[in-house]
Amino acid sequence: MIDQISQLLVGAVDLVAAFLLLYGLHRMASPVTAPSGIFVAGIGMAVAILVTFLDIVGVSAAARPFLPVNIGLALLALVIGGGVSWWGGRKVAMTAMPQMVAIYNGMGGGAAGSIAAVELFARHTTGIVPLVVTVLGALIGAVSFAGSIIAWAKLQGILTRPLRLPFMRYINLALFVLSLSAGVMIAVLSRSSAVSPDFIYGFFSLAMLFGIMLTLPIGGADMPVVISIYNAFTGLAVGLEGFVLQNPALMIAGMVVGAAGLMLTILMARAMNRSIANVLFSNFGDAPSHGHGAIKGEMKPTSAADAGTFMRYAKSVIIVPGYGLAAAQGQQKLFEFVKLLQADGVSVKFAIHPVAGRMPGQMDVLLAEAGVPYDMIFQLDDINTEFAETDVSLVIGANDVVNPAARTDKSSPIFGMPILNADKAKQVYVIKRGQGKGYAGIQNALFYAENCNMVYGDAAAVLAIMIEAVRGLGTKAAA
Repeated sequence: MIDQISQLLVGAVDLVAAFLLLYGLHRMASPVTAPSGIFVAGIGMAVAILVTFLDIVGVSAAARPFLPVNIGLALLALVIGGGVSWWGGRKVAMTAMPQMVAIYNGMGGGAAGSIAAVELFARHTTGIVPLVVTVLGALIGAVSFAGSIIAWAKLQGILTRPLRLPFMRYINLALFVLSLSAGVMIAVLSRSSAVSPDFIYGFFSLAMLFGIMLTLPIGGADMPVVISIYNAFTGLAVGLEGFVLQNPALMIAGMVVGAAGLMLTILMARAMNRSIANVLFSNFGDAPSHGHGAIKGEMKPTSAADAGTFMRYAKSVIIVPGYGLAAAQGQQKLFEFVKLLQADGVSVKFAIHPVAGRMPGQMDVLLAEAGVPYDMIFQLDDINTEFAETDVSLVIGANDVVNPAARTDKSSPIFGMPILNADKAKQVYVIKRGQGKGYAGIQNALFYAENCNMVYGDAAAVLAIMIEAVRGLGTKAAA
């Protein structure tokens, strides 16, 4: 009787946790409500953790004969994991946000794989359908875990170049087939007899090796899409393992996260005019092995003070932020400069490319951190037609996403990729540290255009000079 009451209580709290997670995700759909959505989803996760301990403590050993539990170790893991996450979340720099997302996403995949491992080693699961779901969740979770670790290492600068071996696609195909075959054999054999632990270890090793080899060749330009793909993988793996455990919170949250990650991946791939298969199996993001047509013209440098002064007398300015702004941590200086322009009657908007930065939404988060109002931030499709009527386009640390070669150069690796039409503004200023190329490894034709001037230097330092230049001019009314 006590066990039945405990199970009912656990089920009810589980549904509350699932609702909070769903409602939190719903609120994350809008930048305005996203902070509260994150808080609500966090409460849902806390409730899910609570119900796990209620399940462990409240259900008798007879009702869970195959569930060995060490409450002390579980609490220790919770304290260590929560403490590290809290500290990391507070201390991480904006430039390190992509690798933090990658590593946390990998931990989610690893957790799903670990659940599957417990099920397989202890033979908790019976029946062909639950076994197949368990093995599938294990495969996806292991691939997501290992692949996310490699993505983290690339973003962290530990792995600085893509690693490509001869016949690598065939090697990856062989690893996938071997992993899948091993999983099928485990599911079939587990129905009638115990499977050797070594065979299960081999299955997980093959799956993780496949995740590593799949991610190693991918160039840095594709990291936003890769992070999104593995986010979808992790959500799917968690949802599948939730089905095995009959846990509503895991099933609902996992499937929603998996579906959202898949949709985001598709949207980002479309924004690059490429397929997901092309992202995973092409050489994009590495330096091209062949040359491209020579670009006419020359780069024309100008001073930060002159650029700031010109924008102060403009009627409209569209700002295109890129990873260089995050690297310089110049978002606060940028918004200070923007407020000065607005005080003088200049219309200022921000244009965001879907794959700007090194993770999905990094530029939106960067601007939100500086306090930029959401109604000033526009996505590519919503603002692209406005560049032609704009006095000044200010590009800060962005490269490939404003390269006109995507429209005209069929030999370019970014040909066909939708770009922000920054080059169509009457005047373009580009803040850049030097004359380096973008992730695609090609020169940017925009930098050589007649209407473009380069402002070289660290974005934060350049913006500080612009601020002083505009302040020194006084207000337009006084002038």
